[in-house]
Amino acid sequence: MTEEDQALVDGVRAGERRALARAITLLESTHPEHRARAEAVLEALHGHAGRSLRIAISGPPGVGKSTFIESLGLHVLSLGHRLAVLAIDPSSGRTGGAILGDKTRMEQLSRDERAFIRPSPAGASLGGVAERTREAIIVCEAAGYDVIVVETVGVGQSQTAAAGMVDAFVLMQLPNAGDDLQALKKGIVELADLFVVNKADLDAAAARAAAGHIEMALGLLRPSVPQWRPPVLLASGLSGSGIAEFWEAVRRYERAMRECGEFEARRRRQALEWMWALIDSGLREGFRRHPAVERQVDGLGDAVRDGRTTPVAAAAILLRAAKEP
Repeated sequence: MTEEDQALVDGVRAGERRALARAITLLESTHPEHRARAEAVLEALHGHAGRSLRIAISGPPGVGKSTFIESLGLHVLSLGHRLAVLAIDPSSGRTGGAILGDKTRMEQLSRDERAFIRPSPAGASLGGVAERTREAIIVCEAAGYDVIVVETVGVGQSQTAAAGMVDAFVLMQLPNAGDDLQALKKGIVELADLFVVNKADLDAAAARAAAGHIEMALGLLRPSVPQWRPPVLLASGLSGSGIAEFWEAVRRYERAMRECGEFEARRRRQALEWMWALIDSGLREGFRRHPAVERQVDGLGDAVRDGRTTPVAAAAILLRAAKEP
């Protein structure tokens, strides 16, 4: 490891916010030289990680995730914790750019030295998270943050990758969201550990009805962990009502998972899944960079687009090409 990278590791370990931001930027870089440096930095920090509570907060666009997280964050800080928020913003399908506006929506939280907010673009990554969210969690933990919140992009049924990298997966819904919930029932709902009907102060009756829809859906699903039935809570990120109750429910969940051994078991499963995800990503990248594939991929792509060959035939040719020495 270079002196520069060792200084970066030392800065992260000392809780320096600038060093933490630089480390995450290095992790997110796609430059080959930066990739090698990032691996060394992550390896040096990994042994100092793992001592936080990891929470993902997900839900459809407009549900109020950022406002809720700011209220939650201020409450968590008041209890003596240090909080890191990894906010994932959707990327443009045309330009690849992202607005990265979550930090501006958490103005009070961003001014507190005990909190760290990092907006990142989702890029081409699916599942409501960014490609390097797992690595960013490790680095934040090594910097001493004991509560990590991942705010996903607005999600649908299949965007559930966040559940595979946190201890508690929270799904937020709006009042009058019963029909939307039914559409999600067999996807994201069965992975959630806690539910929140946000903006409950706008229409209390509708919020209670939405909570009833969720509880009804839960009654049709088998609990992933017999020792825990996901609660359905009412809250308002704007007014702060229900925030303390939500945090108490999160800690009850953590205690229940630790007592039955599921907390550590889940983390072990996630570490193995992370390894395979990296292997899959590396194989795809190696495939695309194979010289024989690079020579043929554009021509075959044109042939598929023009209807001169089928996607099946083109894929078979490229896969055979990737096996060449």
